[in-house]
Parts: sequence; structure tokens; C-alpha cells
Amino acid sequence: MTPISQTSTFANSIAMQTGQQQAPAEAGSVLSSDFETFLQMLTAQAKYQDPLEPIDSSEYAAQLAQFSMVEQQVKANELLSALGTQIGAGNMAEMGGWIGMEVRSAAPAQFSGSPITLAPNPPAAADEVFLVVKDSNGAEVQRMTVPNSADPIEWAGVGDNQTPFDDGVYSFELEAYANDSLIGSTAVESYARITEVRSEGGATMLVLQGGVLVFPGEVTAIREDA
Repeated sequence: MTPISQTSTFANSIAMQTGQQQAPAEAGSVLSSDFETFLQMLTAQAKYQDPLEPIDSSEYAAQLAQFSMVEQQVKANELLSALGTQIGAGNMAEMGGWIGMEVRSAAPAQFSGSPITLAPNPPAAADEVFLVVKDSNGAEVQRMTVPNSADPIEWAGVGDNQTPFDDGVYSFELEAYANDSLIGSTAVESYARITEVRSEGGATMLVLQGGVLVFPGEVTAIREDA
């Protein structure tokens, strides 16, 4: 293999490496090391080239341009990564004030003996509406008729035999019927207290009672803890 092909192969390998995910500090260190090696190869190539058949200067220019593009791409990735970290930290700091507040979302809710406030939204065409309660395993544990209204409902967590349900995480669905036919089934939003603000995979998440995770964009209302 000729020196020029070795250099080209090296530059191509560097370009492929930048397409992979790297930590910013590691990327900068690797780039610096590779650039020194790249210059050493170019120097050796020029030193030992055949004087009767010198390498075209355009080859050098092309190789340097290729490495420069790789260098700029790595730097851009570092800046974007740093910017994302700053934005994520800013969101966490801002939402830290939400801890202890109650937010409304369609996520499951933790039942610990106290009633859970639900916010149903039945379709106007419904003439009969049922609240369906499911446990953390997705098994239906209660089905009850509720008013065809968007007014809040206080779910007491008591079965038909007046026995309280066990503490745990429950989800709520609203089944709407018209002329005895099911016309819609939607998740019912509930209020739950925020216990933590956390970063998950680079995204800011709200941790609710019972360890339930929700994105801030899924929250439709926030209020003081009742």
C-alpha cells in the first residue's frame, strides 16, 4: 500500500468514528491525538516521496480539508451536547419548585388510603358513563357508573362491599356508551403529588407518588397539595 493510500484510509477511519457517540471530553482528546498522528503521516509521506514522481499538492489539500471537516463536526457535537446539558439543568432547576405540588395527568396514581381526585371528560354524545379502575398489573378491580359530566370525581378507593383497596398504583379509564353501544374509552386524568424532578436519558421527568414518571408536557394542571 502506498503512503498516500494509507493517509486516505486513516482519514476515512476518523470520519467514520465521529459518527459514533462519544463523551465530549473523550472526543476532544481523541481528535487531538489523531490530528498529531495525521500530521506525522503527512510529513513522512512528503519526506519519503519519489522526487521523480512527487505527490500532487491537491492530494494534500483534499486530505487536510477532509480532516478539517471531521474536526468541525466533533466540535459542533461537543457544543450541542454542552447546550443540551445546560438546558436540561435549567429545566430541572425551574421545575424544582414544583416538588410538593399536585399535578394533573393521565398517568396512573398512587392510592394510600386518601381519596384521589379524577378529572373525567366524557363525550357529549354519551348517555351512560362508567369509571373503570385497574391495578398495577392492568387487571380490572372496579367498574362504577359516574355522572355524564366533566366535574371532578373523588375516588375513595373503596370496593362495592365497602372494603378499602390495598395501597398501590391504580389507573383509571372512562368508558362512554350511547344507545348501549361503546363510543369511546379514554384515560382519566388524576391529581398526584410530585416527589422528585429527575433527568432520564437527557429528558427532565417528574416523579409522582408511587414512583410514577411523567413528562412535564403531559401535565395539564398544577395546584397546591391539598
